[in-house]
Amino acid sequence: MMRAWHLRVVLVPVLLLMVLGAAALAADSGTITFSLDFPNSAPEHYSMSVQADGNAKYESTGKISLDSDERDDYHTEFSFSDATRTRMFQLASQAHYFAGKVDSGNKKLAFTGAKKLAYSDGQKNTSAEYNYSSQPAVQQLTTIFQSVAATLEFGRRLTYFHRYQKLALDDELKRMEDQARRGEITELQAVKPVLQQIYDDSSVMNVVRARALRIMDMNPAASAGNRR
Repeated sequence: MMRAWHLRVVLVPVLLLMVLGAAALAADSGTITFSLDFPNSAPEHYSMSVQADGNAKYESTGKISLDSDERDDYHTEFSFSDATRTRMFQLASQAHYFAGKVDSGNKKLAFTGAKKLAYSDGQKNTSAEYNYSSQPAVQQLTTIFQSVAATLEFGRRLTYFHRYQKLALDDELKRMEDQARRGEITELQAVKPVLQQIYDDSSVMNVVRARALRIMDMNPAASAGNRR
């Protein structure tokens, strides 16, 4: 009897540590994925995934712009700022990792694209599709993903224009700077490589290079999604 009691005393803390360790490992290895499909828009499709360490991937397909016939598939990798990454995983937790119903079910609302949020780690694999959600955590997370996607789409167009249509860079960077100042696009460090390439290119007009530099110097994480 005494030996069995000692065995229980030893095993309970060990099992507890194993459970806590598994939970911590799952939290450290979690991935949130957001995708949007919206026919006849630019882009028509995009998907973004962010890992618990902030490393992220983005891919999109569609026309360069609505008034262009040129199509360009885009793939890039970047890192989220610590503040945004932390906020995103807090919101995913508040949304119960999208395990329940997310869509509002209101059929009278305008269609704004087929959206999907997914979460996976070593213990769970959950997802939900929606057009509009009334859940504050899902709304905020959607806003973050969409604002970062807007930043990355600027990166896609700037990459294309720098390669094929340098005269279009000025208007594109003007729009980007204006939206950045209004907080409509976020995580600007994600497109720093192309901004740096434009700034370093002596064949680009000086006013355009100066604008690229100003955007690089902006606060990368200032965003509506980070406001409380």
